Amino acid sequence: MSNTDLIVAFALASIALIVCSGARAQHVAVIASSHDDSAKPALSAKQELVPYVVPRITLVRSDGKSVSLPEEMDDGRPVLLNFIYTSCGSTCPLMSQIFAQFQRKLGAEAAGVHIMSISIDPEEDTPARLKEYARKFGAGPEWQYYTGTLSASLTAQRAFDVFRGDKMSHAPVTLLRAAPGKPWRRIDGFVRPDDLVQEYRRLLALM
Repeated sequence: MSNTDLIVAFALASIALIVCSGARAQHVAVIASSHDDSAKPALSAKQELVPYVVPRITLVRSDGKSVSLPEEMDDGRPVLLNFIYTSCGSTCPLMSQIFAQFQRKLGAEAAGVHIMSISIDPEEDTPARLKEYARKFGAGPEWQYYTGTLSASLTAQRAFDVFRGDKMSHAPVTLLRAAPGKPWRRIDGFVRPDDLVQEYRRLLALM
């Protein structure tokens, strides 16, 4: 297990204690990793297949380009999606670190995945701010960040059932889709990067 993996594992355990003490702990199932990864079942967090419909909205990528969300998601690649905001000090950095580890573990294979992070605080998260946030987590060209109007952000959050009233109540959710037209695999809670890679490859094998 690498030093970075150990940091993620420690962070998962620490965030678990913080999140589970909150009023919305019922929304979160946390995986706390250990030094013995082989002893852990894959994806013990709450998960389900959901037929979400991608809303017809326009978002703004961190490169400043306005894009159609359905067109971005339906470019033929599998999609890995989460919702974050750059000023978050707990949940979002850990979710982003998990995505960064997922990207690293896939190596060259990551180029075939569309990794997407949509801001839930678009009034503060400008394209420039998202670009800097992406740089901090080592996001490759396959990992893109999106902002836009508050209305568009709320529509996206509600479409994927991650809206919790305000950004301070934000809970960790990871969404995977193997291909356009396929259902989404929803994972509520933090997931180990190795398990996320395993679930991604399992979904591809089912196509």
